[in-house]
Amino acid sequence: MKAFRVLTDTLLDSLRDLLPIIIVIAFFQVLVLQQPIPNFLELLIGAIFVVIGLTLFVLGLDMGLFPIGESMAYAFAHKGSLGWLLGFAFALGFGTTVAEPALIAVADEAASVAANGRMIEDSPQARESYAFGLRLTVAFSVGIAILIGVLRIIRGWPIQWLIIGGYIGVVVMTLFAPKEIIGIAYDSGGVTTSTITVPLVTALGVGLAHSIKGRNPMIDGFGLIAFASLTPMIFVMGYGMLV
Repeated sequence: MKAFRVLTDTLLDSLRDLLPIIIVIAFFQVLVLQQPIPNFLELLIGAIFVVIGLTLFVLGLDMGLFPIGESMAYAFAHKGSLGWLLGFAFALGFGTTVAEPALIAVADEAASVAANGRMIEDSPQARESYAFGLRLTVAFSVGIAILIGVLRIIRGWPIQWLIIGGYIGVVVMTLFAPKEIIGIAYDSGGVTTSTITVPLVTALGVGLAHSIKGRNPMIDGFGLIAFASLTPMIFVMGYGMLV
């Protein structure tokens, strides 16, 4: 009975979250464009699938990803091994990013544009190599970002100075990076915040802050995602300068 209530509440929350999107689309389609919604039945079925998928996804986060992230943070903190903790932070950031579908799509599109613009050879091998190199660069940068974020929690460094310094670096690199790579670099910072990375990394930060004496989970536990969005811009522009 309790499980059914949780499922129902989550389903209603998902409907409420999607309702503004539905209202906006319907308003502009019917009142502004004054056209009937095309393929209405297919769109309705798709919307139902989205609601069901979102509901199951949120339940999965609450039941699986958040608890495992916090429990592993507790375990590493109690183990007292900084090396293993930092290694886990890097591997978590790298592993969840390299297989991110949004990153794969952006990397493939960037490779196609680079080939059409004659930045690289227009061949399947060159495109695949360019896209894979871009994915590895972004994934490596996110791994470094999570590592720095975890180290910040442990040492108690103020997050604002690290973020300000990072964005100053982004601005400086923008002045020297090839103009063809700048947009890709900036977009890479957005695609790294994937559906798997965000809950796991957030749970890791909060759990770690809970485990360390003198750390405030609200102040110190959050902020890892900010690093994950920042460092890809720096690394991808660097990748563009080299490649």
